[in-house]
This record gives sequence, C-alpha cells and structure tokens, in this order.
Amino acid sequence: MKLGIIGAGMIVREFLTITPNLKNFELTAILGRKNNETAINELKNEYGIKNIFYDYDELLNSEVDTIYVALPNNLHFEFAKRALEANKNVIIEKPMTSTYKQAVILSELAKKRNLFIFEAITNQYFPNYKKIKELIPILGNIKIVQMNYSQYSSRYDKFVNGEILPAFNPEFSGGALMDLNIYNIHYVVGLFGKPENIEYYPNIEKGIDTSGILILDYVKFKCVCIGAKDCKAPIANNIQGDKGCIYQDTPANVCEKFELLMNDGSTSEINENNYEHRMVNEFIEFINIISNNDLESCYRMLEHSLIVSEVQTIARNKSGIIFPEDNLN
Repeated sequence: MKLGIIGAGMIVREFLTITPNLKNFELTAILGRKNNETAINELKNEYGIKNIFYDYDELLNSEVDTIYVALPNNLHFEFAKRALEANKNVIIEKPMTSTYKQAVILSELAKKRNLFIFEAITNQYFPNYKKIKELIPILGNIKIVQMNYSQYSSRYDKFVNGEILPAFNPEFSGGALMDLNIYNIHYVVGLFGKPENIEYYPNIEKGIDTSGILILDYVKFKCVCIGAKDCKAPIANNIQGDKGCIYQDTPANVCEKFELLMNDGSTSEINENNYEHRMVNEFIEFINIISNNDLESCYRMLEHSLIVSEVQTIARNKSGIIFPEDNLN
C-alpha cells in the first residue's frame, strides 16, 4: 500500500504513531494546507513521509494507490468520491459520510471500478470483538443490549460559551450521534445486523445533539445506545441473554477486556486483544485485504457500513437534526 493522507489533525497524528506496526505499507504522501506548512513538514520529518502536497489533484496524480480521508465529517464524501474517480482505493475515517445517500453513491462507484473502500471503524477488527461475536450463542435468547459511551467533551464548554467547533456544528456533520454513538451502532450492527425499527431521542442545543438515546428494535430483543458529549458516566456495555450476560466497561471504540457472566454462577474474564493502540488491527486488515485483492471481504464490510449509515440517517431525520447534505439532490 502506498498511502496518501489527507489531513493533519489529531486522528492523523495518532495514526502515524502506529505505522511501525504495519507491513507492506509506505507513507507515500500527505496533503496539507499552505498555512500549516511548518506542522506538515514536522510530520514529514518525524515519520519519514515521502512527499508533501498542497493541491489535491497533484496528490491524486501521484504514485499513491490509497487515500486516507481524515478530514471533518462533512468533507468525507467529496474527497472520497474524487479519489475513487481517480482510481484510488479509499479509507475513510468514521463516519463514512454525512448521509446514507452519499454512502450508497461511494459504494456503487467503488464496485463499478473494482476499487477498495473502507470505513475506519476500530471495533470491527478487534480480537475481543470477534470473540464476543463467537460467544453470543451461549448467552441464549438475547433480551436486552445496552451500550453507553458518555464522555464529557472539553469542546462542550466552548460550545456553551458560543464557540462552535466542528464536533458540535451541523454544518460539519457533528453531534453526539455521529461522533460517539456511531461506535455503539457499529458494535451492535456488527453482531446483530440491521434493526427493524430506529428511534432517536436527543438532547438538542443550537441545532445539534449534544447527547442522545438511540433505540434499536430487533423484535425479539431491544437495544439502547447512549452517546453523550455534554455529560459523563461509567462506560457500560451489556449483552443480556436468558442464559448469561457479556459485560464490558470500556468504550466500544477500544473494546478491551470483558466478562462472561452466566446464570449458573460461572464467570470468566476475557482479553484477546493483541495491540495496545486501537487503530493497529483495522489498518493491518485493510492492508492485507488490498494486498490479497480480496474485494469480497472489503465489500462485506462495506455493506455493514451502509447499514450503519442508514441507521444514523434515519435517526437524525426522525429527530429533526438536519445537515446541509440532507438537502442535496
């Protein structure tokens, strides 16, 4: 993989720290803004990035074969679409796009051109998550699923005081559903598929959800997903069946150790994760899938991302949270 990175924010800086763990991989280029030239050069020198570009067309015409889109949410669609049109594979930071319609357009374009496209969503690739999926049947009939990712944001203080940063700005496709609850949605959809019904009950301030409760109805069981940036609480993920429960006290985006608590009184603590940083497993799989030309695995994960995007879009629309992209033809 010859990777071209778009962006230089916090998530890019985190990603760069894991690159020593990646094989069959080259940091070929980074795209930045001229007014951020000093910081971009520092990243280039620190991590051995081969080239710097300040023009996206020049990056797309270079030797890179994969574009990593790590920009504000509202820009994901535009930059990913241009990359696919230039016959580049694409990795997009979560959420994949602002709307389900945009996600479908990218999906169809990638399949038409036999290109790889991934949503960078950590939990789907953890050994712990795969183990949880394996253990679901021993819990018996699932009755209740509860996910709570509540993390007070320092940006919320600024938001209250009138400084609207992208995380709380509808113009940037922000909000708690898109930022935190997305991890819960991916976690649940990856285990149980598409829900029958979706309802979202947000706390809305200045047109954006600062926190909210998402209800997913799977007919035979019910799921509650809580995402909050305006308050905090102990993290708690529970999958409850009539024979036992899986309990996890870490956020859905890191999916660390969990407990298997059976009705017969037996308990066990399980931790099969093999890397300390949450981003390593997903990028190892992206590289392997592309290296093996495994479009089938890529498109299977793409279908999963489409379901998540549809859930998010329905939830927002039902609760009256509208992004500019919702009004585009």
